[in-house]
Parts: sequence; C-alpha cells; structure tokens
Amino acid sequence: MSYAEFLKEDQRLVILRILYEMPSYSSNSSIIYSALDHYGHAISRDQVKTHLSWLGQQDLIKIETIGSVIVARLTDFGADVATGKAIVHGVKRPGAGA
Repeated sequence: MSYAEFLKEDQRLVILRILYEMPSYSSNSSIIYSALDHYGHAISRDQVKTHLSWLGQQDLIKIETIGSVIVARLTDFGADVATGKAIVHGVKRPGAGA
C-alpha cells in the first residue's frame, strides 16, 4: 500500500470517528474539515468532499446538501466501521482499544 493510500484510509476513519462523537452523529463539511486539521490531516475542502462522497457510496454515511452546505450523517454500518466492528476496504481499521 502506498503512503497516499494509507493517508486516505486514515482520513476516512477519522471522518467516521468525528461523526461518531457528535451528539447527532452528523456534522457539516466545514466542521469536518476543521476537525481533520486538528487531528493532523491538513487537506483541502475539496478532498473532504471527495471523502464524503466516497463514504456515502459505501453506505457509511448519508449526505444531504442544504444550499451550499454538505451535511453528513453516520449510518449504523458507518458506526460499526468507526468502532472496528465491521471492516471496509478503503477505511483504516481502528486500533485495539480505540
């Protein structure tokens, strides 16, 4: 696996875990962008949107666009992946005890 692929998988896991920690299991792309930066992933807003689209295609999140705002909501399957109860190729598996 290339370093770029490793980073993508980790970024997708971080997005799922951000949503898992939100009281409503949802957030907008701007908050997700800021949280990724806080966790050491300084990526573009376009890359965040690309990850959200990919996660939506895998049924890990549901996406709703309200005007120019993208809102992502974690699915039950996405919660299972975020906590390591399910595995999806393309998303890093969380470490033990995470």
